[in-house]
Amino acid sequence: MSSGTNNPYSGGYGGQMSGTMSFGSQPAASPAAGGGYIKDTTTAAFTKDVLEESRRQPVLVDFWAPWCGPCKQLTPVLEKVVNEGNGRVKLVKLNIDDHPSIPGQLGIQSIPAIIAFVNGRPVDGFMGAVPESQIRQFIDKLAGPAGAGPEAEIESALEEARALFDGGDIDGAAQLFAAVLQADPENAKGIAGMFECLVALGETARARQMLDSLPEELTKQAPIQAAVLKLQQIEEARKLGDPVALEHELALNPDHHEARMKLAKILNVQGNREEAAEHLLLIMRKDRTFDDDGARRQLLQFFETWGPKDPATISARRKLSSILFS
Repeated sequence: MSSGTNNPYSGGYGGQMSGTMSFGSQPAASPAAGGGYIKDTTTAAFTKDVLEESRRQPVLVDFWAPWCGPCKQLTPVLEKVVNEGNGRVKLVKLNIDDHPSIPGQLGIQSIPAIIAFVNGRPVDGFMGAVPESQIRQFIDKLAGPAGAGPEAEIESALEEARALFDGGDIDGAAQLFAAVLQADPENAKGIAGMFECLVALGETARARQMLDSLPEELTKQAPIQAAVLKLQQIEEARKLGDPVALEHELALNPDHHEARMKLAKILNVQGNREEAAEHLLLIMRKDRTFDDDGARRQLLQFFETWGPKDPATISARRKLSSILFS
């Protein structure tokens, strides 16, 4: 699978998912005189120095002021750790007395405050003059352990992309997944993540194209099997009719299990997982023989696509157990 024009996720959604990232493939740039990894910024330069730069590596922003005693304690330790990182992260310092608007917008109320930016967005931070060991732990969490190989860096990027996706930042997640796939085009988690982004953006045709283009051996990996199953559920739900009409049928006849099953499948695709599970559990409570215990089998399929840690899975599995073993 190449990253050229035949790769359906290489160009990204609307041309904006083609993230760029280096995963241990090239050395960091040598620091310039005075430290190329550390600089002061201004309100006018913040976008270039922080937001744009954080698309290449994490950027720490040190909000400080000349009168702040703890700032004077933290700054030399922070600069030491950043310089020793050789470009794993960069440090940008902003004097809040001279440039108050950005810290005001970010809700910075006490200093020193360190905010980490990744891919143009604030993702983590800490306040106060913390020990050197805590600064190192913070940077390791952000950029991966020092000396980590490309595999560890890719895994860290995948975790960050998943966090962005779960937080509703689909475009940001897609850019990170695309960056992972540029470095490792057959990364199953990256492919599955990009698939989820396309689905969330309504690009189901492209999601289908992406999955259909995969080599057979890749489709056997668990993350991609889950993506295939999810797409099958979406495509099936589109054929099941109008959910409003199904709800009307159930209002007239609550024991219309076929309508209830269809509605559960549609609700699942719409993201209403708890409600979808409740409909299947209701069928089970009323008639385990319907469709040869089809409601239970459908619920287990939902669990497979939701994942074992999803709150909907945990809740529905508990209720399922009470039905099966009561």
